[in-house]
Amino acid sequence: MSDQDVVAQLLDSIGMPPRHIQADDVAHVEVHHNKIVGVHLVPGFEVEADEIPDGIQARMRVKAGAVIAKPVHVCFGMLPEQGLQRIVLDIAVEEGAHASILAHCTFPNAKQVEHRMDAEISVEPGGKYSYFERHVHGPYGGVLVVPNAKVTVGEGAEFLTEFELIKGRAGQVEIDYQMTCHARSVTQMTARINGRGDDVIHIQETARLVGEEARAALTSHIALRDNARAEVYNTLSASAPRARGHVDC
Repeated sequence: MSDQDVVAQLLDSIGMPPRHIQADDVAHVEVHHNKIVGVHLVPGFEVEADEIPDGIQARMRVKAGAVIAKPVHVCFGMLPEQGLQRIVLDIAVEEGAHASILAHCTFPNAKQVEHRMDAEISVEPGGKYSYFERHVHGPYGGVLVVPNAKVTVGEGAEFLTEFELIKGRAGQVEIDYQMTCHARSVTQMTARINGRGDDVIHIQETARLVGEEARAALTSHIALRDNARAEVYNTLSASAPRARGHVDC
């Protein structure tokens, strides 16, 4: 199967017509298992990626002062029923840069699939970074999703992220985000997940407000039925003047 055919199948699984990523001013990256099957960059947005045996290792940069006008589309997926995909990311949004990423993680046929992401994210002073992660799983619940991230939000910077399951069984989801928020920064994290059958959802988000007037909100919207279980351990701490935050489950 050609790379173009794989990209078409990945996009079809998330209900996105290929024309949405074909414009010259839309950056996009598609990864199937451990193979980069599609990539297009725009000025100010840089990606260096290496294929590793069970996934990819990538370094993403939004250059200082760059404003990426249209959302960057990223797709991580596995079409087979079984397998391991490991994504190792080093993301830097440099000073004053703005970017939004729409990431789809798709495992439409999963019966025994693991998707593990380890990310180091730095949003430098005055930068703005939004990461909207949308998941498509199969009907069997046979997927383990483990996103781990360590995030630094610089002075006056903004970091917004959403994790949402839009189709299929959750399977087992293990979210662990650790954030350090500096002066006058804004951080918002939202998770929306439905569990059913014997799905297991575990969320652990920690935001440390270490700079004055830093703000953060951690929001988890979880719905369960049948024998599904969820545990949410979200922690927000403030150690600087006028820092404030909110936790909502």
